[in-house]
Amino acid sequence: MRRFFLIFLGLQLGLFGLNMLNWVQQHVVLPWTSALASLCAGLVTWFDGSTAAVGKVLWNTSNGFGVSIEAGCNGLEAYIVLFSGVMAFPAAWYQRGVGLFIGFLAVQSLNVVRVISLFYLGQWSRPVFDFAHEYLWQALIMLDVLVFWLLWVRWCQKDPALQGDAQGGIVHA
Repeated sequence: MRRFFLIFLGLQLGLFGLNMLNWVQQHVVLPWTSALASLCAGLVTWFDGSTAAVGKVLWNTSNGFGVSIEAGCNGLEAYIVLFSGVMAFPAAWYQRGVGLFIGFLAVQSLNVVRVISLFYLGQWSRPVFDFAHEYLWQALIMLDVLVFWLLWVRWCQKDPALQGDAQGGIVHA
């Protein structure tokens, strides 16, 4: 348990610190966030042609409302927490790879739903937008990370072909 906690904490500190570097913000985070805005705009235009993305802003071209996807709202920070949990858990590298890949898709898919829902909530009601943005979606994204991680841990422990490959000695009762 101590090993897990130290690795989990160390990875988070390191990755969050790396995430804060200006170079990483300019060359990784900002391009990712702009791609997220473009993806959301592309999905929304299937049923709402008045939506566009400019950089990291998703906006309605007919009424001028827009949401700017800032650091902390692009799904990368939630993925850092999941990445740290997966890497800290004693599992086979294959299992970790599966967990990281599917976990990335899970976090980013839910984040797309989050951004699009906030885009429409903001056009409907600012107080509801503020509540959903600051409280509801923050909790739901982290709940997604926790639930995915717990399901992944359960899968790791039930995969008989890979149990012997895990480092750290999982004991089964």
